[in-house]
Amino acid sequence: MSWLGILLIGFAVTDLIHAVRRTRYLPECVGALVALCTGLLAGLTSGRDVAALLGIAVVVLLWGLTVTWGFGHPGPKAARLPLGVFLVALVGAIACSGLAPEASGPLARWLDSLAVGDLDGVGPDRFLLLLGAFAIQLSTGNVLVRLVLKATGTINPRADGAMPPTRLKGGRLLGPLERVFILALALGGQVTAASVVVAAKGLLRFPELSSRRDQDRIHQLTEYFLLGSFVSWLVALGSYVLLA
Repeated sequence: MSWLGILLIGFAVTDLIHAVRRTRYLPECVGALVALCTGLLAGLTSGRDVAALLGIAVVVLLWGLTVTWGFGHPGPKAARLPLGVFLVALVGAIACSGLAPEASGPLARWLDSLAVGDLDGVGPDRFLLLLGAFAIQLSTGNVLVRLVLKATGTINPRADGAMPPTRLKGGRLLGPLERVFILALALGGQVTAASVVVAAKGLLRFPELSSRRDQDRIHQLTEYFLLGSFVSWLVALGSYVLLA
């Protein structure tokens, strides 16, 4: 599973840098470089492993470029290309996970030296997958939600894929926090507690969604809320399935 974890880390770094600094070509290049360096630190230095790492770097570059292109062009179809790249890359990495060797190298030695709670005894493969799974909750999850909303033309037809105009700016932070909470609770065996987070979000938005004013806008907002929320939860629960 080492290749899959490295791929997720590359995606996450690319999207995190793009969220902080929207510089052309920089996020995907840094993401690809981080994926390569992570693989080398994990002891993946054989000929086949280096070829796999180069393939992962190319996929990370392609992901960043297609996301920028998808948000920069009008119409729902533009968002389908990066979504396709993500799904094909993820399925391919899962299908090839059995061929990936066990990670070792400096990463394994560092993990062996740790004595920090549950991290003590965690193998390098598991650590890479954990790091990648939690990292994609931070920004990649938001990107996937925005791509799906744009691909379906849900409430927001803007070419750049930005969120509907609002004075509230906490949504892009609440989404990652929500996904991290759900994933952490699920991994801790507290699936019921994770469902409480999901239910609480619906209850908090219920007064607005049940308003009798401007019904057309309410219907659009409901569709936007439900689709965005389900995609966001799917990112967290999908990560849990990979880790479980």
